[in-house]
Parts: sequence; structure tokens; C-alpha cells
Amino acid sequence: MESKTKNKKTREQIEKMVLRAFNGLGLAAGEDAIVEMKGGWFNAAYQIRLADGREVILKIAPPQNAEVMLYEKEIMATEVASMRLVRENPAIPVPEIYYYDSSHELCDSDYFFMEKIHGDNLEHVKNGLPPETQEAIDLHIGEIVREINRFPGVYFGYNGNPDLRANTWKEAFLKIIESVLEDAARKNVVFDFSYEDIRAAIQKHAPALEEITSPCLVHWDAWNPNFFVKDGKINGIIDFERALWAEPLMEAQFRQFFNEDISNSMRGYGKTSFTHAEAQRNHLYSLHLALVMHTECFYRHYDTDDVFNFSRQLIAATMSWLQAN
Repeated sequence: MESKTKNKKTREQIEKMVLRAFNGLGLAAGEDAIVEMKGGWFNAAYQIRLADGREVILKIAPPQNAEVMLYEKEIMATEVASMRLVRENPAIPVPEIYYYDSSHELCDSDYFFMEKIHGDNLEHVKNGLPPETQEAIDLHIGEIVREINRFPGVYFGYNGNPDLRANTWKEAFLKIIESVLEDAARKNVVFDFSYEDIRAAIQKHAPALEEITSPCLVHWDAWNPNFFVKDGKINGIIDFERALWAEPLMEAQFRQFFNEDISNSMRGYGKTSFTHAEAQRNHLYSLHLALVMHTECFYRHYDTDDVFNFSRQLIAATMSWLQAN
């Protein structure tokens, strides 16, 4: 996926970053010492081979002058901090961060080098795996996400943007979703529902947010493309950049989209039934996700309409539920 926010660099620039990160050790010879990874939608990422033969991953944040959404402020710092935190739990297979540089001396934005996961991207291989392996993997994903959610926070909201924090979850969530609508208005985004109708649906169900009193770490972006598998088992999870302090039901595993079936990842998590208030929050979180996906199209300028079309359908489905219940 090509995106306007990807901050690509030359070999000469990357060589300098490598030398700093690895104490004078440079790149391996050959053009294939640097291979761009094109799967992400926001950051530039490269597979790097060092002069000693080691392979590592380089991730580069968008340029400082890139237009990003309000919740995306300083999200690389959030990613590094979150990955280092969850690495304390061996049940969470997160790669090691080797080096993080926010000085902007060699690069015009933050960047970090991390351990390369030796496995296959789950999104690419899942449908080719035996059904029993798929089931075991989904159960394991639920277990991993549950372990991530065990880390407690001291406030609700985003690490990188103090304006999107609060002492209560209701206040924080309303700030967060309002920031998305502000981002949309800045780009003159027209939804299939008026901004007033969207806000009214959110306010109607906002009292359900009051049940949540203790913040926990939420990955939020734990979809199949961010998991790796080896020998039929999950051996890596990445992309903690959109992590926030919230409640577990914000996790991707609870976004059922247009399918009401209980998934194996829910079973692995240990959460397979929902009260009415939990169903309200699930739909609020689905609406938030859909609004983010739709709005980001106007910031990233993707080269396909896939995200735009899917998010439009999801907004319609969630608004229908929120207005009817």
C-alpha cells in the first residue's frame, strides 16, 4: 500500500543510520542489503542486512511536516515504549528494539531498528493452513491480546497526545472520537451521516462508558497482518504505534464487523458473551474505528479505494445499530 506519509530514504542515508545504531557496523554489500517492506500504510519500513550478516528491521516515522491525524502525534515514541513494556512478559512474542533515535540529526523524523521476526505474515498464509492450525492460531492470538491488556495504566488515552487523555474513560473516549471528527472536518470529509447525527448517536450510548474505571494497555491494531507465524504457531506481534490506555473491548478481536459469530480469538481471550452495555461500547468502538479508517484516506491518499469503501459500509452498519438501540 502506497501512502503519502511514507518517509523513504536513500541507501546513503540508511547507511549513516545503521552505523550510528550498531556502533560503526555498516550495511552488507549488494543492493539487496536494503529491501523496502511495502505492507504498512503509515511508516516506511525496510529489511536491512548488516555487514556481519544479521538481518534487522528499520522503521521510519512520517516527515515532521506530514499531515497526520491528531491521535497520531508522536506515535513512534508510543510504539517503542509499548513494545519495551510488553517485552517484560515472555508470553507476548514482541521483537526487541535495538535502537531508537528521536534526535532528527541523521533523519528528519524518528526511526528505530528492531529484531527481525523469522516467520510468515499471518495475513499472507492463514488461508493455506489446515483448519485445526487456523483455530489454534486464533486461540493463541486471543491469549496474547489478553496478556497485553494485563498492563495497567494511570490515565485513559494516548501517550503521544496529552490533549487526548482524561481521568475517566468516558471523557477520554469522547475527546478521542471528537478529535477524529475534527480531523475529518479539516479535510472537508463528507460522511453518509451528518456530523450532528454521528455525535448524537455517540452521546446516546456514552453512559455505557462509565462502567470502565481502570485503564489498561490496548494494542488496538492487532489484525492478522501484524502477527507472524512459524511452524503453525504465532511467533511475533508488531505495530504497537496506535496503542492507548483504554478498555479491552477496543481490541480488534472484538470488532465483529458484519459477522455476529463468536470468533476463536474471542474464545482464546476468554470473552464470548456481552452485556447490553458491553454491546453498546463494542458498537461505539466499531464506529470510532470506521471513522478513523474513513478519515485517514484523506490524509494518506491511498492508491486504492479499499479502505474508503470498507469504512463507509462499517459506518453505515454501526450507525444503524446505535440509532436503533
